[in-house]
Amino acid sequence: MILLTFNIVNNRNAFKNNAQLNDDEILKITENNILSVLRILETHNILATFFIEISIAEKLHPLLRKINAKGHEIGLYNAHSEIPEVEKVKKNTEDLIGKNIRGVRQKDHLIAVDGLKKLEFSYISNIENADILFPFKRLKRSTEILEENGISIIPESISPYSQIPYNDFVFQAVPMKFYENMVLETIKSEDFVLIYLNSWQFTGFQKYPFEIPFYRKYNSGRKMEDKLNAFLEWMNENELPFARIKDFIF
Repeated sequence: MILLTFNIVNNRNAFKNNAQLNDDEILKITENNILSVLRILETHNILATFFIEISIAEKLHPLLRKINAKGHEIGLYNAHSEIPEVEKVKKNTEDLIGKNIRGVRQKDHLIAVDGLKKLEFSYISNIENADILFPFKRLKRSTEILEENGISIIPESISPYSQIPYNDFVFQAVPMKFYENMVLETIKSEDFVLIYLNSWQFTGFQKYPFEIPFYRKYNSGRKMEDKLNAFLEWMNENELPFARIKDFIF
């Protein structure tokens, strides 16, 4: 099973040559990137899970309604929020879409499992930092879903032979044929492949003055859209199953 997920997060990088974009302009870039992703998913009839960063969720209600209306799952992405803010945004988002928010994703700032259990999350999908050397530092570890205090803990997926993780940078950087082989070899030995991408990867950095590492510009923007489109087309041609996380877990 392929679990395709997207993190809706603003680009927090600095700007080149003293250029500036205000918060509304950056938020609009994020929104437009996700709208492009939604069009690609709809073209291939693929459902995915979107994790909205908590600090911007209240500002993107129209986008969240559209994601929900397309049949995708919405979870929360906790970048730096404490429990009271997480609880507030979770309730407001549930009221907005008329559905329970089951999943939460974290990276640097981790709220303990007990705290997330009290907020009535059903699963945690934590991720790690990914830089240019990150894929080559990983060692073999368990990719099985565990349960702690009634919450499912979903690990990042790793290719069982190459030991390369399925993080956002790997999808952007490696050749598509190699990536497809990674997916096929993983499906043969694992129950699922969890793939995640970030909304800012679909930004046209030639147009906007963000200061980002050279390796993050590679295959970004329109090239990232084309790569996602090609991957989903390959998925369907090979009749590979896909699911929202909540459907797979429960």
